[in-house]
Amino acid sequence: MRNSELIMVVLLLAVLSLCRTNSLACNEREKHALLRFKQSLTDPANRLSSWSLTEGCCGWAGVRCDKMSGRVFELHLGNPEGTSTLVGKLSPALLELEHLKFLNLSLNDFRGTPIPSFLGSMSSLTYLNLWGASFGGLVPHQLGNLSSLRQLYLGGNSGLYVDNFSWISLLSSLESLDLGWIDLHRDINWLDYVSQLSSLSELYLPHCQLHNMISSQRFVNFTLSLTVLSLPSNNFSNNMPNWLFNLSSLLVLDLSDNSLVGQIPGTKSNLHNLNYLNLSVNMLIGRIPESLGQLKHLGILSIFSNFLCGPIIPYQLGNLSFLSYLDLHRNKLNGPIPSQLGNLSSLSYLYLHSNELNGTLPRNLGLLSNLVALCIGNNSIEGTISEVNFAKLSKLKHLDMPLTSVVFNVCHNWIPPFQLQHIFLRGCKLGPEFPAWLQTLHDVGIVGTVPKWFWMWASNIQTIYLGDNQISGNLSHVLINSTIFIAHSNRFVGQLPHLSPNVVLFRIANNSLAGQISSLCQKMNERSKLRILDLSNNALSGELGHCLMRWESLTHLNLGSNNLSGEIPESIGSLFSLKALHLHNNSFSGGIPLSLNNCTVLGLIDFAENKLTGNIPSWIGERTYLMVIRFRSNEFFGDIPQQICRLSSLIILDLANNRLSGSIPRCLNNISAMATIPSAIDDKFSTLKFSIYLGYPGSYMGHREDLILVVKGRKSKYTSILPLVRIVDLSCNNLFGGIPMEISSLFGLQSLNLSRNHLMGRIPEKIGGMKYLESLDLSNNHLSGEIPQSITNLTFLSYLDLSYNNLSGRIPSSTQLQSFNALDFIGNPELCGAPLLENCTENEGPQGDENVGGSERSWFYIGAATGFIVGFWGVCGALLCKRAWRHAYFKFLNNIKDRVYVVTALKWSWVCYHFRRYHMISKNNVGLDFDGFGMSKGLQPRRKGGKRWWRILRKTCPGSSTYFNGMGKDLYSSVFNLATLLFPIVS
Repeated sequence: MRNSELIMVVLLLAVLSLCRTNSLACNEREKHALLRFKQSLTDPANRLSSWSLTEGCCGWAGVRCDKMSGRVFELHLGNPEGTSTLVGKLSPALLELEHLKFLNLSLNDFRGTPIPSFLGSMSSLTYLNLWGASFGGLVPHQLGNLSSLRQLYLGGNSGLYVDNFSWISLLSSLESLDLGWIDLHRDINWLDYVSQLSSLSELYLPHCQLHNMISSQRFVNFTLSLTVLSLPSNNFSNNMPNWLFNLSSLLVLDLSDNSLVGQIPGTKSNLHNLNYLNLSVNMLIGRIPESLGQLKHLGILSIFSNFLCGPIIPYQLGNLSFLSYLDLHRNKLNGPIPSQLGNLSSLSYLYLHSNELNGTLPRNLGLLSNLVALCIGNNSIEGTISEVNFAKLSKLKHLDMPLTSVVFNVCHNWIPPFQLQHIFLRGCKLGPEFPAWLQTLHDVGIVGTVPKWFWMWASNIQTIYLGDNQISGNLSHVLINSTIFIAHSNRFVGQLPHLSPNVVLFRIANNSLAGQISSLCQKMNERSKLRILDLSNNALSGELGHCLMRWESLTHLNLGSNNLSGEIPESIGSLFSLKALHLHNNSFSGGIPLSLNNCTVLGLIDFAENKLTGNIPSWIGERTYLMVIRFRSNEFFGDIPQQICRLSSLIILDLANNRLSGSIPRCLNNISAMATIPSAIDDKFSTLKFSIYLGYPGSYMGHREDLILVVKGRKSKYTSILPLVRIVDLSCNNLFGGIPMEISSLFGLQSLNLSRNHLMGRIPEKIGGMKYLESLDLSNNHLSGEIPQSITNLTFLSYLDLSYNNLSGRIPSSTQLQSFNALDFIGNPELCGAPLLENCTENEGPQGDENVGGSERSWFYIGAATGFIVGFWGVCGALLCKRAWRHAYFKFLNNIKDRVYVVTALKWSWVCYHFRRYHMISKNNVGLDFDGFGMSKGLQPRRKGGKRWWRILRKTCPGSSTYFNGMGKDLYSSVFNLATLLFPIVS
């Protein structure tokens, strides 16, 4: 009895409490402040409809009042579901909420406005959450005044930045801080300021552009209470600092997606309580340290995408009984998979793919009863796998063993203990029979017909991949319910299967399916999720009809290479999300539907090889996302619209083999994607890619565009390098006029084909500036003049055709041009030079060479004249203008003249003196025997020129005539001999 009375009293008090809460008197000042705050916002979802004058503010949505005073102390206006966004800006009316402690405005839209500085005056705040609310600009320093603040969440606002981070150290009560996606790189001392927060327990700074983990202080004084340190996706490029391993209370450490270098420290650490360690996507090297085996509480270990080498893991890791997630894929680990992994009884996810592992799969891995994902593909694993390897793997959902040499040796009727969602066994030996236990296949060499049970069994499978096999079967009455169904390049026949609304990606290209596409258009009770539909290279026929309207989510449609006919329906304009449209190689007729203008994100249109007619619509220039236009081999006529030059992202323009007329637009140089050098980094084509995450790291199933293009005179399929291709093909039309000189500004162009038109005039002189050009075809036009000399700069050119024009003169000389065939220049009667057999005469040299020679001579004469003028007036002008220099110059010349005169006189006197002395000696020795002229044989003269020397000495030496007159013939010989001795070079 007493118990029942007690229960009644408690219930009565609870009811009274609720009544008191709802009947709390709202402070009128705060009520009007909240209404003014509401007026500054736009509320599309009508979340704040209860905020009105007729009701007390304590009962309004998101408002919490103190039960005793009725004052507002909490505002819960976050938008976690993303369905009821508030838009606008924050009103200063919030300042009147003097007792407000809790403010949550996360995931709303404040349109890039700055965080108002008045928030720093709300001193009662202990919780402030502006996460992902689209704020921008500088984070106000005034937030440092919130000394009572315990939780601050400003992350998710990529437009915010901090210039000086010192204010954060003033928040002495702060326990949790999230500044993710805010630019913090301007202050390199961020670590010093954050480490001063003595109460900090959780720190989240992902994507903050940080690049320094080294403190300016000797020690980093992080509080021992720090439990979460999350710094992923920054720019750290140093070794892992030692202070990280002194955080004894740390539970979560995330340094992934940086550029950390060096080895993982192997010294003993204090991280005994750590249960989450993520060092993925860095540049770490060396072995996995044994010290990780001491982290006995570790539950998640992820070190994928590094450069770790050596044996996979030390045996100590087998002691991590709590480890549930181990991801080491994309490293350089070698050796066999250690059997110690079988001791990790809690392990659920094991990712070892894309390493250099070898050996066999340990059997005790089959004892990991909690294992959900086993991924060991892209290694050198070999050996035989039997039922024992899967004995207790009842929870297994993902099995990934592609590019291994594993042989499956299981019974044909084996019933596995698991229900797989994803299985990839490319390269494994499974066949030749269709294994009954398989749920999805990938290039496993299966031949034969799919059994009927497979389609019923596979209806609950998320992903089915049967591509690149030789599987046959009739799909006419099959229902596809998988999210992803890929079965291209097989032998399926019949009509198209039925698709459930759950299908997202359906690719069954390159089979033998027939019938009409309308079989896919059955009415659905739910909205279709189909985004990728690829039915190309089959035998489908008939018209498209209007069933396209049922596929509102479609982004990629490929119906190419079938037998479809009729007009393209206007209903195609209802595919507002369409990015890629392939209708090539069919028999479509009529014009391009106007409704296609509604597909505003269209990036690729391929209507090639049909029977389409009419003008190319001008609105096509409004589709600024367009990268590929392929209309070749149709019956389009009229001019090429000038609006096509607005497509700045266009990389492929193929309008060949139509009936287009008019001139080539001169504005093609405005297509910036062709005017710049192709780069793999700037991949605009990535917007056309599509991928679905399959549930485990590194596993994606997607769709990538491909095209058949005519380049260098042949058809080629482009897939992976398609984003790097730059092509303009306007061949086989009725274009006239000249080749616009602006086209030579397309520096990134790789293939230019203007052949088989009626183009006239000269080849642009600056065509050599298109240095990435690999293919140039200007044949079968009426081009005249000489081939520009600049064409020799096209060093990548491997295909050239200038045949059947009116070109003249000599073919420019270069290794590149002379390597082409003569047929590439044939049909130009006035063209000569290699590789043509017709040689050029001397007078037929190219004007370009004459101009070059004449130019060189002109510059020689100009240089000589300039040099003479500068040299002459540089000296004479200085002497004329400067009197002191003039006097000094002529004084110098007089001195030189005097010096020359004195030296000459002295030398000549010396000669005369020795001549007289020699004469006296000869006179005293007249009895000597002379030969010829009476001279001694030891002084035999040279007869030629002797008289000349005799006359010189006789005239110039004073007092010598008396001697000469008396000496006669003997003296003549003596004088000649002396002159020979004195002047041997002259004589």
